[in-house]
Amino acid sequence: MTSSSTSRQKNLAGIMTMCGGVAALCINDALAKSLMDHYSPFQIIFMRNMITLPFAFLLALKMGGYHGLRSHRVGVHFMRGVIWIAATVMFFTSIHHLGLAEATALAFVAPLFITALSAIFIARVGWRRWLAVSVGFMGVLVIVRPGAATFELMSLLPIATALAYALLMLSARFVDTRETMWTLLLYLSLTSGILTCIPALFVWTSVRPEDIWLFVAIAAFGSVGITMITQAFRFAEAPTVAPFDYTALIWATALGWLFWGETPDMLTFVGAAIITASGLFVIFRESKVTAEN
Repeated sequence: MTSSSTSRQKNLAGIMTMCGGVAALCINDALAKSLMDHYSPFQIIFMRNMITLPFAFLLALKMGGYHGLRSHRVGVHFMRGVIWIAATVMFFTSIHHLGLAEATALAFVAPLFITALSAIFIARVGWRRWLAVSVGFMGVLVIVRPGAATFELMSLLPIATALAYALLMLSARFVDTRETMWTLLLYLSLTSGILTCIPALFVWTSVRPEDIWLFVAIAAFGSVGITMITQAFRFAEAPTVAPFDYTALIWATALGWLFWGETPDMLTFVGAAIITASGLFVIFRESKVTAEN
């Protein structure tokens, strides 16, 4: 088998894994939207993490042995847990009030936030990427339409979610390089479960028997989605698989229409296209700059 054939197979595996992971996370979001009618986001996050935690523990133990259970920087994981909870609470709240596709499209400004924050804290960003960031936020304005009669304050939550997600991604730079992705999954589940324990008690609602499978499903799809997306970046280079993250817009639109009869208007599609194009350009430029360096 030639090296080019092997590379193609790895790229295909990465793309398929990425698409599968994105689909799983979109189903996770749809399940959260259905649960939000009866439960607080704190309770949903707490139960999801408590269900996920035993499996995350066993995975970390199997893949890394007892070293996989050890963290060299617990404080960093605590900080990431706080950011992750904030992002999840804001996004779950937004999809309870907004269409699934609209909230997903707005959350896709995360790569633009990552670029902007990188310019401030990490490295210089060229004018082309700054232009792409500016155009991307114009797409946000097209969807949100501030000042219009259709403007909803809840539209700001997915944008805040994207900012929190960008901070979470950048905070990964502070995680000890000796820790595997299984250790990261374990500590993210553990810290999120601990941090949501007390808030969940104040808003706790008795779990209806018919909802138990939904909580199990949201834990399963959330964990599988994150794991598959992480694995996709191990199969292939980031510029190859990252663009397929935007297939979430297709899944979110389909799930929103199928279960809630949501049909985004034309301006939402236009704004989503602008954000997607800007994000793809940022990915392309960053891969090119990395190759040149």
